[in-house]
Amino acid sequence: MKSIPVALGDRSYDVRIEAGLLACAGEALAPLARGRAMPIVTDENLRPHLATLQSSLAAAGIASEAILLPPGEATKSWRQLEALTDRLLELGVERSDHVIALGGGVIGDLVGFATSIVKRGCNFVQIPTTLLAQVDSSVGGKTAINTRAGKNLIGAFHQPALVLIDPDLLATLDPRQVRAGYAEVVKYGLIDDFAFFEYCEANAAALLAGDSEARAYAIAHSVAAKARIVGEDERETSGKRALLNLGHTFGHALEAETDFSDKLLHGEGVAAGMALAFAYSARRGLCPTQDSQRVAAHLRSVGLPDGLAAAGITASGAALVEHMLHDKKMAAGTLPFLLARGIGQTFLDKTVELADVAGFLDAQSR
Repeated sequence: MKSIPVALGDRSYDVRIEAGLLACAGEALAPLARGRAMPIVTDENLRPHLATLQSSLAAAGIASEAILLPPGEATKSWRQLEALTDRLLELGVERSDHVIALGGGVIGDLVGFATSIVKRGCNFVQIPTTLLAQVDSSVGGKTAINTRAGKNLIGAFHQPALVLIDPDLLATLDPRQVRAGYAEVVKYGLIDDFAFFEYCEANAAALLAGDSEARAYAIAHSVAAKARIVGEDERETSGKRALLNLGHTFGHALEAETDFSDKLLHGEGVAAGMALAFAYSARRGLCPTQDSQRVAAHLRSVGLPDGLAAAGITASGAALVEHMLHDKKMAAGTLPFLLARGIGQTFLDKTVELADVAGFLDAQSR
């Protein structure tokens, strides 16, 4: 087992990574249960994983109650948040109890936010079942739901008590979902780790094809990178953690344009957003054109969108910028952008004019 600490003082926790971990999760969770039942929140597509987890909990003497939610991004909503918090209260969840989030980023985000507000905060455990959740959203404590105004605008920082990652769960994942999750893997190379980007270029095909060694290495490397950044800047106050948002400002606007539907998965939006961030950096003379082209070529090679057309976006630059105005990072009318001086050289730029971004996006769509 690989165990990676997320060092946050009295909110510290471990991320444990091991093939087959779901089947023995009860042993890992017994110290947290302390004889109490553990509600499991999951989606209706994950019944086989739910059965494995409940069997493991029962073998460890832990009672459980399953709460099944609809799959999909639409579940991150006020309606489902209300239903989930009501059900947790019906089950008599106490502040010292632990709720298990078994699923991808949608389940993890919703459960994390729900547990942050039930009785002013109870505990939760992340058991991520998608590549995107395993390498990114399950670690770091960002929890939220979506609203009509935009993505993740209502939420809280609420750290899990433990994260259990079983790479074997990816074997049942749809290939499109694996590709979408891979965008968050290669992101760590683009941020500040050129050597890891080179590793991704050489090993992406094997990872996407199911190579267990490539997947285990990529997951552990990504989690360690995120744990380091979160440990330095938990609440995004110094700007360090903001680097993890590479591609997200553009990507969230593309997702909003598709009504946060499965027309464009989150990871696909991030991929297109990263390509756009590098292209915009090159247009401003910040980044070598060949680096921007190299990033786009790599994304294309693994079947991810490398821009507006590939993401199926035909909206004007002005329409996309209008979505950006609802970005939660807006401050004093200014929206910081993650740009790059090269691969592995991402930085936060607070001087970007949105009118210039709109012009760039219009040029990209021609």
